[in-house]
This record gives sequence, structure tokens and C-alpha cells, in this order.
Amino acid sequence: MIEDETRVLSSVVSSQLAVHAKYGGVVPELASREHLRSIVPVVREAMEMAGVGFQDLDAVAATHGPGLAGALLVGLTYAKAISFAAGKPLITVNHIEGHIHAVIMEAAQKGTPVELPALAIIVSGGHTHMFEARAAGYVLLGRTRDDAAGEAFDKVAKLIGFGYPGGPVIDMLAPYGNPREIRFTMAKMKGNRLDFSFSGLKSAVLRWVESHDMTAEIAVRKALLREAPQPSLKQWLEVTPKATLDLVASFQRTVVEELLRHAEAATEQVEGVRSIVVSGGVACNSGLRAAVTEKSMGLPVHFPSPGLSTDNAVMIAAAAFPKFRRGEFADLSASAEPNLTLA
Repeated sequence: MIEDETRVLSSVVSSQLAVHAKYGGVVPELASREHLRSIVPVVREAMEMAGVGFQDLDAVAATHGPGLAGALLVGLTYAKAISFAAGKPLITVNHIEGHIHAVIMEAAQKGTPVELPALAIIVSGGHTHMFEARAAGYVLLGRTRDDAAGEAFDKVAKLIGFGYPGGPVIDMLAPYGNPREIRFTMAKMKGNRLDFSFSGLKSAVLRWVESHDMTAEIAVRKALLREAPQPSLKQWLEVTPKATLDLVASFQRTVVEELLRHAEAATEQVEGVRSIVVSGGVACNSGLRAAVTEKSMGLPVHFPSPGLSTDNAVMIAAAAFPKFRRGEFADLSASAEPNLTLA
């Protein structure tokens, strides 16, 4: 819940990681069920934390896409119920725009506002998109044609026995390996050169694993996960040989360099770009943060805080404020749009 565009009154997040971890990834039916189970207590806690009631609200915002249909329906339907019962306007928000506004909001809080036009890079488990962000709206510059970058992190981590979500484990272990030990090549895009493809990299890691007979060490890591669902860095290092650390470091370097290469090409293509916004769950990756900051192309780079990098309600509220000012309200017939685009 936010006030005056930048003042966060409350932020409550209900994580489903433990629910999905045993299946090695997100199960849509379970995600919908957990949304349904959590939404009432989460909203109640957020209201109590902010010290407000439904009648104190100016508007109610909800994500209507893109995303899993069932989960979107739970949130949107509950927001409609509040809107109807309290007589407050409903605002529907694009999930990807929410990630961008999380950065815009925090930059304004710090007194270093995001200057437009900006290059906005959204990197998460479900999305890898680049936009030209201007006051008048967004232009899609490039997107993944297969796996998102965060999805590639998690699939590779699962492949070598780090469990789900494995992206943070790869990031934690990457500094202990040689990022130049294994050379991976990325696909050359036909058509739009700013599009991404990470499935080939994932397949290359699979071939490396198969050629190095890692069955025994993967079994050891899976056993560790059964004993300690959240192993420490020390525990991971004890069951991860140097060759695997080199694999992890080389994989992360390849993903980061691919993102940087596209970002550089995009800044050359976008006329007058004045800043870079990086958001989404992978924005927490320390390797990506360090590389983008180091190679900022002479532009200010804005990242969200870790708490606002992953999915949260504050970013949706932040993205709703400009719509609220413009009076862009939705009616109760608004529907969930799993494949909603931002352009």
C-alpha cells in the first residue's frame, strides 16, 4: 500500500517457494490455490500495518496480466470485490510495468529520479524484455523467444542438483569458480537482433554435465537438500567440486554478458536514452548488478531494492498512480489477460 506515489505504508509478501520447491518449479494449480488461501490474510495484514480501512482508500489496483491465469483471477476478483463493496475505483495494471515502476518509485525516494527516455530491462523467471520507456508509453525493443533468463538460471540449477529456486544458489557460488573456464556460445538471432534466446545455453550446460558424469555429486547435493532445505554457503561449497563451480561461474557470466550485449545495442538504437532501469527477480543477481554498474555505458543505472525486485504489491500500486491521476479506471467486467503485452 502506498501514498503520494512514493510513501510506502505497508508491504506484505506471502512466499510460495516452499510449496513449489518440492516439484522443482511453479505448479500453476498450486499457485492458484495458494493465492486463494493467502490473499485475505495478506490484505488484512497490509491494511492493519498501514492503519487504514477500506473506506480510506482512494482506489484499488490489481494485476490483470501477464501471468498464470488462475493466480491472476484470484487477485483481480478480490480487488473487484473490494472496489464494489467500498465504492472505490478499480485500476488494472500490467505486471511488467509494475516492475518498472518499482524502480521509478525508489529512485524518486532517493532524490535521483529516473530520466526519460530510459532503457528498461525486465529480467525474471517469467520475463526477459527490453523496452524504450518514454512519458507517452513503452516500445518493445526485444524479448526472449524461449526461456526467460531467470528460468534458465533455475533450470540449470535444478539440472546440477541445487534445487528450486536455484538462481540465488548459482549467484552465491559463482564467485568461487573461474568464469572463463568454460566457453559457451549464444544463438545468433535472425530478425530482431535485440531478441534473446537462452534455451541453447541451457542445452549446452546439459551436454557438459552429461559428458562429465556428475551423477554421484548431484545425488550428494540432492541428499543435502533433503536434510537442509536451505543449505548455507559453506554446506554448498563442501558438496560442489571446483569443476562444477567453474561451470556455475561460466554459465552466469554468459547470461550476464548476453544481457549487457543487448543493452549496449539497445542504447545505440534508442535515440536520446538518458538512463537504464533493470528490474525483476534477476535484478537481485550480484553478478548482473556489478557488471551493469561497471559497464553502464555512461548512463545512470537504477536497480530496485531486493525486496521490490521479486513480485510484490507495492510495485503494482506504484504503477497504478499515474493511471489514478489520469482517471484511467477499469470496470467490473475487466478480465485477466495471461498474455497481456506492454507497448
